[in-house]
Amino acid sequence: MTWLKLSFQNSNSPLMEQLIFFHDHTIFIIIMIMSTITYMMLFIMNNKFINIKISENQMIEFIWTTTPPIILIFIAMPSLHLLYLMDEIKCPILTIKIFGHQWFWSYEYSDFSNIEFESYMMNDLNKENFRLIEVDNKTIIPFKFNIRLLISSDDVIHSWTIPSLAIKIDAIPGRMNQINLFMNRPGMYFGQCSEICGINHSFMPIQIESINLNKFIYWIKNF
Repeated sequence: MTWLKLSFQNSNSPLMEQLIFFHDHTIFIIIMIMSTITYMMLFIMNNKFINIKISENQMIEFIWTTTPPIILIFIAMPSLHLLYLMDEIKCPILTIKIFGHQWFWSYEYSDFSNIEFESYMMNDLNKENFRLIEVDNKTIIPFKFNIRLLISSDDVIHSWTIPSLAIKIDAIPGRMNQINLFMNRPGMYFGQCSEICGINHSFMPIQIESINLNKFIYWIKNF
């Protein structure tokens, strides 16, 4: 990441890749529309003649009435496809329950007994740590596998968000939301609470460590 970065973070999941493709697709359509409108406005401003046939021209009215719905269809179809992909959960090998608190996260690996922990932001100003986004207990998850996340809250509304994985899901008290997680490669992924939840809202980061399955099994056995 760099300062004044206008583009997305590098995608680390298939869903994030599809979101970037959809963004580029939509931006291309918007640029074409803006270019056409700008050309037409400049042409009209510089044209000193008046076309007597343009008034009440049914063909022109038909074109400018039917063109916008067609453009919206080209935007809506991939958008609906992405919405269904975000809600689809296919054969998860692991379920993780996540609870938001003021102001930390707690995790529970419900497929295993006695594997649960709380994750707080680290106050250590060590140069090796990332400031304000490093946590004391990282969430360990294997990559290349479908994982189901169940998110809720014990107090106020929070939002569990990992931008590079295209995940943003609200943690609502009394309600359990679920989402599918799939990571393409090993690494460290960071996020933060994206719903204002109190005075320390900015200090409840999220840190995921993606490792291979063998190392994950070893971590489970030695937890």
